[in-house]
Amino acid sequence: MRKLMMKMSISLDGFVAAANGKGDWMFKAADEKSSAWVRELCESAGLHIMGSKSFHDMAPYWPTSPLPIARAMNEIPKAVFTQKGMTIPPAADQSPAAVSWAGTRIFNGDLAGEIRQLKAEPGQPILAHGGAGFMRSLIETGLIDEYHLVVHPVALGAGLPIFSDLSQPLELKLVDTNVFPGGIVVHTYHPA
Repeated sequence: MRKLMMKMSISLDGFVAAANGKGDWMFKAADEKSSAWVRELCESAGLHIMGSKSFHDMAPYWPTSPLPIARAMNEIPKAVFTQKGMTIPPAADQSPAAVSWAGTRIFNGDLAGEIRQLKAEPGQPILAHGGAGFMRSLIETGLIDEYHLVVHPVALGAGLPIFSDLSQPLELKLVDTNVFPGGIVVHTYHPA
């Protein structure tokens, strides 16, 4: 059974996006070492999963991105979870990167059941990216094996949290920390 990892950028005051949904603050403290850490985490995955909003933001961006992480984002298979249903248009061009995004698997049923099925498949770990709503739902399933909270040196004052609607306390055990020159600190947790 492969593990499910969650990677989420978060502000010092616990928000994953500003109140207006923007996330431009996430890039201000990034440095070469923190970017390499994120790239290595993304490259370690055998499947990238996300909600439909994140998919619609990422799918047009990554196929033409010059960033080193683009290879992992484009080459590793993807799955998107949606409650409203969706269709993915064919690739605008036939580049391998565009075709990869066009071939994303779509899931629109029971999130916990579908995650269990994906975890039962052979392969490298599953890495969850996403917005606040998708992450809240994913956390509530209790199926995340590893939480990578990428804490940025900024307080937003208000915004979108991911731990606000827990049905019960979520107890975690700190297993690793990484401190980067730009001020980003990654806290890695396992369920307690």
